[in-house]
Amino acid sequence: MVTTLTADRLAEAQDGGEEFVLVDTRPEESYEAWHVKDARHFPFGPEEELEEDGQLEELEELVDDTDRVITICGKGISSGNLATQLESATGEFEVQTVDGGMEAWSGVYDHVEIDVGEGVTVVQVQRRATGCLGYLVGCAETGEAVVVDTTADTDEFRIAAGEHGLSIVGVIDTHVHADHVSGGRELAADLDVPYYLGERAAERDLEYAFVPLERNEVLAIGDLDVKALFTPGHTSESISLLVNDRALLTADTLHADSTGRTELEFGEEEGEEGAKMLYESLHRTLLAEPEGIVVLPGHVTVSADGEFGVGAPGEPIATTVGEARTEIDVLDLEEEKFVDRLADAGEKPANYEEIIELNRGVREEPPEERAELEIGPNNCSA
Repeated sequence: MVTTLTADRLAEAQDGGEEFVLVDTRPEESYEAWHVKDARHFPFGPEEELEEDGQLEELEELVDDTDRVITICGKGISSGNLATQLESATGEFEVQTVDGGMEAWSGVYDHVEIDVGEGVTVVQVQRRATGCLGYLVGCAETGEAVVVDTTADTDEFRIAAGEHGLSIVGVIDTHVHADHVSGGRELAADLDVPYYLGERAAERDLEYAFVPLERNEVLAIGDLDVKALFTPGHTSESISLLVNDRALLTADTLHADSTGRTELEFGEEEGEEGAKMLYESLHRTLLAEPEGIVVLPGHVTVSADGEFGVGAPGEPIATTVGEARTEIDVLDLEEEKFVDRLADAGEKPANYEEIIELNRGVREEPPEERAELEIGPNNCSA
């Protein structure tokens, strides 16, 4: 009998080294663009019949190195059809299908505590499928905390706060995101706490109120100092956050192995302007900090094959100022070459223009349609 398993359970099976073959039934274009790590491709429709002569043989050959087959598709429909027919045709495999498919997979999260020193609690909330990294930053002494760059799955941050005995007293978005729908305003409203953006966000024609953080302004979160650093380039209003001179939350200004891209707000014609801003933000602000400060980025690249570009799901995604200076090649470039390099940042995030409109408050979508907009790799690194 075919059973279903959740996307979270699939992640546990992967991490635990369980033996199975994952079969993705989506069309080739969808599979090639983005799939779960180690998934094998066998396109199959929601009403298609598994032909015993040829097609079944091909599928059996694809999975002949296992006794357990898990199927996945976009939303769990065609994969469920294939699972049922495979189990019925052979009886040789334990067959399961992922409930909710890739849409559910895009909502799998890992909570990773980052050690930045005594008295400071930092939890990196990793969205496994897309590489989005948000943060819970709390004072261990007073229990007060701030959330930074939450996705629309705000419960993940509430859960993290509960797990660490913290109370959320503020929510910050470092910029108007282009790759995912922010849950910042929603979370702040639900908790009746301030919602912060950098002061230059006032120039982005936002359709909602926020508390502006001025350049070098310091928020007191319990006994912690959270300082807003002005770091434009990825967007005109981007800020980074310096926590107790120990950790830098660099959002899409600086990643663990690259920098953010610069043309999503500015457009292709003005991308050079953004790249010049980014160069200055990197070299005169972030890289001017002491080399031992921990750098906590807003994203990690996830390849079309489901692999993290740095580290692995459930592990800290971080670097230091010193390591970034010496190990990220693009930071060695002179300004002119840096600007030229960022002019070609590759494929843009899916639906980024619509996502920007949602995050500016000029567009509304029901939750199920918002989720559809975000499916796929984020492509926020240059």
